[in-house]
Amino acid sequence: MKISSKRLDNLCFVGSTEAGHSVVMEGSDTEGGVRRGPSPMEMLLLGLAGCASIDVVMIAQKQRQNVTDCQAEVSAERAADAPRVFTAIHIHFKVVGHGLKEAAVAKAVDLSAEKYCSASVMLGKTAKITHSFELAEAQTQS
Repeated sequence: MKISSKRLDNLCFVGSTEAGHSVVMEGSDTEGGVRRGPSPMEMLLLGLAGCASIDVVMIAQKQRQNVTDCQAEVSAERAADAPRVFTAIHIHFKVVGHGLKEAAVAKAVDLSAEKYCSASVMLGKTAKITHSFELAEAQTQS
């Protein structure tokens, strides 16, 4: 895996992947940024939400759960002093589908957190990561 980052101006950078995807990142307003994109630390949390959500959906589907949507909301706390690492992170999943079984989704969330989500395992080396979830029945189209 290889990425690159190039300064646009001030504290604004564009990051690019080998596959050609790009994202604008910028330091926070307190650091002089204008906020044209997420901060690099927000990008870490976005990556965590995406990684964990992909796992939850894939694991639930392997358990024959009919998942139609999965949303993740992440909240985090950071250390007061540099390097200001994350010290606590909470991920709340809203898993939507038809006839979902709570035990199956709980297992999917646990397996993602403990075994499969690389971002969660890595960030868990410095932060206490907790998880919760809720189930919602998907609306049927008429």
